[in-house]
Amino acid sequence: MKLEDIKTIAVIGAGTMGHGIAELAALAGYNVVMRDINEELVQKGYKAIEWSLNKFAEKGTMTPDQAKATLKRVKAVVDIKEAVKDADFVIEAAPEIMKLKKELFTDLDKYAQKHAILASNTSSLSITEISKATKRPGQVVGMHYFNPPVKMALVEVIKGKETDENVMKLTVDLTKKFGKSPIRVEKDTFGFIVNRVLVGPFMFESAWIVSRGQATVEEVDSRMKYYEGFPMGPFELQDLTGIDIGYHLTKEAGLPVPSLIEDVVKKNRLGRKTGAGFYQYKDGQGANFSRDAGKNFDPITIYALMVNEACQLIDDGVSVPSDIDLAVQLGAGFPEGILARADRIGMDKMLSALEGLAKEHKDERYKPSNLLKKMVKEGKTGQAAGEGFYKYGSSASAGAREFKAIKLEVDKQGIAWITLNRPHRLNAINSEMREELPIVFADAAKNDAVRVVVIKGAGDKAFSAGADITEFAGGKPYQFAELGEFFNAPAQFPKPVIAAIDGFALGGGLELALACDFRIASKRSELGQPEIKLGLIPGGGGTQRLVRLIGPSRTKELVMIGDRISAEQAEQWGLINKVVDNNKFDGEVRSFAEKLASGPPIAIRFTKKVVDWGGQAPMEAALFIEREAFGLLFSTEDMIEGTTAFLMKKKPEFKGK
Repeated sequence: MKLEDIKTIAVIGAGTMGHGIAELAALAGYNVVMRDINEELVQKGYKAIEWSLNKFAEKGTMTPDQAKATLKRVKAVVDIKEAVKDADFVIEAAPEIMKLKKELFTDLDKYAQKHAILASNTSSLSITEISKATKRPGQVVGMHYFNPPVKMALVEVIKGKETDENVMKLTVDLTKKFGKSPIRVEKDTFGFIVNRVLVGPFMFESAWIVSRGQATVEEVDSRMKYYEGFPMGPFELQDLTGIDIGYHLTKEAGLPVPSLIEDVVKKNRLGRKTGAGFYQYKDGQGANFSRDAGKNFDPITIYALMVNEACQLIDDGVSVPSDIDLAVQLGAGFPEGILARADRIGMDKMLSALEGLAKEHKDERYKPSNLLKKMVKEGKTGQAAGEGFYKYGSSASAGAREFKAIKLEVDKQGIAWITLNRPHRLNAINSEMREELPIVFADAAKNDAVRVVVIKGAGDKAFSAGADITEFAGGKPYQFAELGEFFNAPAQFPKPVIAAIDGFALGGGLELALACDFRIASKRSELGQPEIKLGLIPGGGGTQRLVRLIGPSRTKELVMIGDRISAEQAEQWGLINKVVDNNKFDGEVRSFAEKLASGPPIAIRFTKKVVDWGGQAPMEAALFIEREAFGLLFSTEDMIEGTTAFLMKKKPEFKGK
């Protein structure tokens, strides 16, 4: 079966995950049959989809007619036979109980068409074990969505022991059709990727630390949130998701549970849903820990356990470093990949921490993985050593260096495509991006094959939504004051640079676009300088470059009020060069870039210098700069080629000489 053969999708379960997955399928254009065990539950799920689609219409993401048409593609039923009789792809989203899932898959195998693929939205249960309930184990696959499915980008696609490779590829393609980012899990292992790294090491190791009296709940949460940049501390997160979820996952795996967790579960303090967990929510203020509480707590133990589990996944052939890092960012909101952070901390420190814990507690959980020991033995201890899970070194060329926050591609037309590659964070500017972008521009400046640079954002939601404010929690303001090299990279680059804005260009994202020579935006784009709402002002040229483009009055309006403006309004103000239809955006950007790339490279570089320098100089000096450039261009081969081609009425072929 091919992707185009899938017409109808059945979703078994109409709860939070089920109705979210059904909505995704309907939004992707599929006919959807959603089933639950009684009419009340299935109608509740259907109403939730209707509410969500109406919200999209209210926000202008879709028209009311589109919302109605999407809802019409969803059919709510109770009979499981009716639900799957016409389905080409079935996604089960029942509670995480193996006995229940196996009973469901027995029925799905009995009633679904022979060609239908059966997927389970499980967060940790074995796909191999589930598939044993069917006579088609090769057509059973894992499809782990994250809550809420409509908003969360990640889907882990899990390969059971018998899952056919074509089924894996088709499931990956379907995930992309849903508008999500699939990460392949090549072996059926407990917790897959995200929960393997998150539950035991991040959540439960934190509980072990508190159970042993080494820190308080507030100290751990404060450290991980305010100093390490995670969106929530581990205890705050468990209160949100439900403490019992991790508890049952750990019990299912046969692992020991910290006494702190045992105690709160026994008292039915399961988090926000019961009004109390590690924090009080009914009568208290919830997770109200202070920033100072975590100042002296050392999180190396938590990091060491997370990295060790990630190493084990690599050792076992479950995944690779780049996919693990992307998965924890997309699925758990980590501020950066756990292995990228390990490279910054140092693998030797991780190994030392694990060896100390293993010796002290005689616990197999702290046994260092073979990969971690091997890397330390070979001196691949991280960024300081020049290599860890990734390669480092400012002397590395763009072609040899492994970038994490940026993608680079140079095409045959001489266009260097720089992609800000953090779609899970709306391409927010973090420390890695600030380090990597100037290196890419420095290499492109030396590369004669590059004639034009285009900067764009990964995905279709944002060019860049600004600085990654999770890094603000690190207490290192000098990092944000030293931004000149980052924002000056496109401005000082000798060749033309285009900012391709598709989606949000806010704060630092807009400031980066302002440093480019040209700005082309899709109609759905929104631009703004919201720093004032944080009690700040733009720090990357958002006042000075902006005022030179649109004048002081408009600049003050944009900066002092902090509201977003549409692409059309930005074009009227002179902030961007051109607004194009959403579906024509990529083609228009490429066409513009190709026109620049086909021009005379030397004359174009001189034009950039003369306009930029002359615009800051008195008229007499500016005219002198122009005359000097004009005279120098008379000595170039490109000038002769251009003149000759004009006289002969042919297209010139400029060599940049």
